Amino acid sequence: MSLAHTTVLLWAWGSLQAFEIVEKENIFQQTPCPAFLLFDNAAYLADMSFELPCHCKPEDVSAVVWYYQKHLGSSHTKVLTDFDGRLLTEAAQVRVGSDILVRFSIRMFSLLVYHAQPEDSGLYFCGTRKGDYFYAYDVDIQSNEGMVAAFRDKGQEPLADEYYGRLHVFTTFWEWTPCDRCGVHGEQWRIGLCYLQSPGLSPRYRKTLPDVVSCGSQAVPRKLRTKTKYHTPELLVQSCLVPCENRNRIQKGVLAIYNYVSKVGSRPWVPKVPIQFHQQRLGHGLIISCPGARPEHAVAWDKDQQHLYRTQYLKGVNSSMRVFIDHGNHLHIRFTQLSDRGIYYCWRQGVQIAGFRLSVTSRGHYPASFSEPETQTAMELTLIGYLLITVVFVTVHLCRCYCYSFCSCPKCSL
Repeated sequence: MSLAHTTVLLWAWGSLQAFEIVEKENIFQQTPCPAFLLFDNAAYLADMSFELPCHCKPEDVSAVVWYYQKHLGSSHTKVLTDFDGRLLTEAAQVRVGSDILVRFSIRMFSLLVYHAQPEDSGLYFCGTRKGDYFYAYDVDIQSNEGMVAAFRDKGQEPLADEYYGRLHVFTTFWEWTPCDRCGVHGEQWRIGLCYLQSPGLSPRYRKTLPDVVSCGSQAVPRKLRTKTKYHTPELLVQSCLVPCENRNRIQKGVLAIYNYVSKVGSRPWVPKVPIQFHQQRLGHGLIISCPGARPEHAVAWDKDQQHLYRTQYLKGVNSSMRVFIDHGNHLHIRFTQLSDRGIYYCWRQGVQIAGFRLSVTSRGHYPASFSEPETQTAMELTLIGYLLITVVFVTVHLCRCYCYSFCSCPKCSL
């Protein structure tokens, strides 16, 4: 190839790269903001994290400001920004149940909300620091309390649709998750959220289908919401079996450490995944989280060689379960026993990624904390006991006073 041809190709390649950069910079020029502010309807399950992109903005706006209102036209508006658009929050540092002001992040004009709660439902506006809005969302965070689970292997089916005249209440399911285990029988599931179809909804709320929005949308009148409160989110579970990919997950550094601490001449035990050690007090509760997992991920738990399937261990399957998996993929152990000792392995998206070696001890002095569930339960039972004793004591004395007054009257001596 001659020098001239090479020069032409390099010039063309550079032009294509420059064109791509210009396209990325001018993406907001291709998406004009609507003249009349509309709300995109979006629904999520509690404890999920979600992202709201700001799809349009004026060219002269270099940093966006996000606003939150519980209801349209509310006088109380939260400002979700540092007025520079550079507020960064790590998901691992966010605590469940904290206020939304410490559970959000703004990156490239998009709003990220971590561990969303039903209280976060409302309207989100993308605008300027002057209060000019140019894009908005209608977000519905549905609670996972009372979530209904259906196991297809047992022949169970999702909830039936509900009809109230022209109102149609139904469940919209997401895609199936990957198999949560590989090489052995696993499970996969899909999350279903509550939606409704009704004519006459507000035209200010964008809908993917005509007259269809999520049950908690601001477009739903209050009189219709009362008919949808019993249609809870659903979880559909079925078994699966997929092969494992060959992955060498043992690091040389880990192998060297185990060779060093092992006895001379003996074969060291090398774990397949990183192991975390934890010591728990006998009779106290424990919650184990899978590293990097989110509620929408396919997460599985094993205790040593025992597979903890959701068919038996999902929260709500049995009200008396001491060990269960909640809808956020956390493993709960209530009132730890000596039999709970062992290694708990965590699978994420079909790959085993971590292990937790649990040891249970009853020795040592541990100061009680009011934040512990066991301490709170003991205090509640104690207060209830004192209250019952007080009620019985007062009732007995009132009865005695009544009898004494009744027998001391003149008619009592006749």
